[in-house]
Amino acid sequence: MDETDTEMTVVKIGGAVLDGDLSPLWEGIRDLRSRDRVVLVHGGGPQSTRLAQRLGHQPVIVEGRRVTTDTDLEIVKMVLGGALNVDLTAAALRAGLPAVGISGISGRTVSVVRRPPWTIGDRKVDFGHVGDVVSINTSIADALLAAGSVPVLACMGIDKAGQVYNVNADTVAAELAAAWTARSLLLIAESGGILDAAGHPIRRLSVSQSKSGVSEGWIRDGMIVKVHTAARAIERGVRKVRIAGVDGVSNPECGTTIAEDSHA
Repeated sequence: MDETDTEMTVVKIGGAVLDGDLSPLWEGIRDLRSRDRVVLVHGGGPQSTRLAQRLGHQPVIVEGRRVTTDTDLEIVKMVLGGALNVDLTAAALRAGLPAVGISGISGRTVSVVRRPPWTIGDRKVDFGHVGDVVSINTSIADALLAAGSVPVLACMGIDKAGQVYNVNADTVAAELAAAWTARSLLLIAESGGILDAAGHPIRRLSVSQSKSGVSEGWIRDGMIVKVHTAARAIERGVRKVRIAGVDGVSNPECGTTIAEDSHA
């Protein structure tokens, strides 16, 4: 890969944001593409839950993490790899973006192993068909990017035996960004960024400051996962991670930017 290929931005959007107006997302990606190659990674937890409930199945969520039974896995494949990926790709095309829908299964882009049981509190939890990433193969996405396309990737993974797994979308986005040593990883969140202990928006944080926020309790709930994801990505060479709302995709002044301690 030549030097220009390293100028990458990986954008991750979660299911909670996907139900809203996405026109600012497509506008932002168009702007980003004037300087970087862009890959869009999407989740789909709320959509998977809604379909499960319509089918009479109640998913089990433990501390924000989905236990993926055989039934849940089939639903994840239908929603993430099917309807949601198709709809997102179609929406991007309508907005004038040369989008191509793929998943982490395509070309073994996301290789995983089954997550071992976790001890949470006083019990052991088997998350079922949930994968932990062991390697990333960017060849399919690279080919699409070289052709001028915008890959729209559903966050699933595959193991050596060909078994499909549900994989956390933040993790997939971070692993892809690290594989490319991306200029930026953008995590789109409903909150639009990180708030301090008084509830005020924070523009910039170092990795150590973000970790302190978790330990002190003013970074909490779903933002904890994003902060840990950001720290891991930066430690592996991603230059910055920005957490922003859907209307701040291309504006570096929007949201919260997390960078190495020396650059924050």
